[in-house]
Amino acid sequence: MEDKAKSITILMADDDEDDRMMTKEAFEEARLVNELRFVEDGEELLDYLNHRGKYSDPAHSPRPGLILLDLNMPRKDGREALRDIKADPDLKQIPIVVLTTSKAEEDIYRSYDLGVNSFITKPVSFEGMVFVISTLAQYWFQIVRLPERKQ
Repeated sequence: MEDKAKSITILMADDDEDDRMMTKEAFEEARLVNELRFVEDGEELLDYLNHRGKYSDPAHSPRPGLILLDLNMPRKDGREALRDIKADPDLKQIPIVVLTTSKAEEDIYRSYDLGVNSFITKPVSFEGMVFVISTLAQYWFQIVRLPERKQ
């Protein structure tokens, strides 16, 4: 099962540099070998997924097997990006986990209505983030069977 985890690129959309760094360090602490890539807002996320602009070369922007999505970002927020991704027939099968500071019931309901696969409130401690990342990895890469990309 480790080989399966190795092949899955994880794309995190989050505008907060500290949160991105803590997530990267949590991946290292949890000893995950997955490639972790970052974008800073919903516009950049969609550019990455659609191979536009600086992401035009698919070799440098591999299709993610999982997206970690913050809701509150500039330009295009996570809610709008989630709506656009789940409306796109080529992208809608990519699992999306909302990882946000929001605890608002409205955000939880709206995210699930838009098709999110899981909603997680970001832990405030590094140890909490390591636990979340380890649990996510176990669930998404060892328990769940993800669809293979149709060519």
